[in-house]
Amino acid sequence: MRLVIARCTVDYAGRLSAHLPSAQRLIMVKADGSVSIHADDRAYKPLNWMSPPCTLKEEEGTWTVINKTGEKLIITIEEKLHDSSHELGVDPGLVKDGVEAHLQELLADRITTLGDGWTLVRREYPTAIGPVDILCKDADGGTVAVEIKRRGEIDGVEQLTRYLELLNRDPLLAPVKGIFAAQEIKPQAKVLATDRGIGCVVLDYDALRGVEDDKLKLF
Repeated sequence: MRLVIARCTVDYAGRLSAHLPSAQRLIMVKADGSVSIHADDRAYKPLNWMSPPCTLKEEEGTWTVINKTGEKLIITIEEKLHDSSHELGVDPGLVKDGVEAHLQELLADRITTLGDGWTLVRREYPTAIGPVDILCKDADGGTVAVEIKRRGEIDGVEQLTRYLELLNRDPLLAPVKGIFAAQEIKPQAKVLATDRGIGCVVLDYDALRGVEDDKLKLF
């Protein structure tokens, strides 16, 4: 990553035109090729930017950034105060308390949260199109496939639907019901799941960890 602090003007030429008058700003050039211009009062949001893929052409006092559609970001540098480059390496990504893998582990350990008499068959049940998060049996011995998301959206319902279609072809498992479980389920996802006969469960992460009494909401 390259960080440049400079007094500069910035002009954008594309579908719209925009001009930033002369001021001291931070210019950030990332390894992915993106270029963004920041002020000191807007938190993370840049004043202007060019997303990758784009090319940066540096000339004396002028930077020209061009993207694949021909839009231009022209940075006229009047005074350069700082210029440094830093190798950040590969970022491991954000690790949050309550991500899907941990939710899966917790729910598998406490499968009776879904209902009295429920039993775990296995986590990561393999199929030809990928593993089902949890396969279990309800109190009546029926097979249930559980798909777990931190945020339940339509894509997750579609994913579970594909698993159910495949699992129900197996005479040793069929009929297989579905449960869509998440810390938060979007209204559109809930409507789609209900229409397809899939149950929805809102998971309380603290309750699963035993921090407080269970607070599981069934719809």
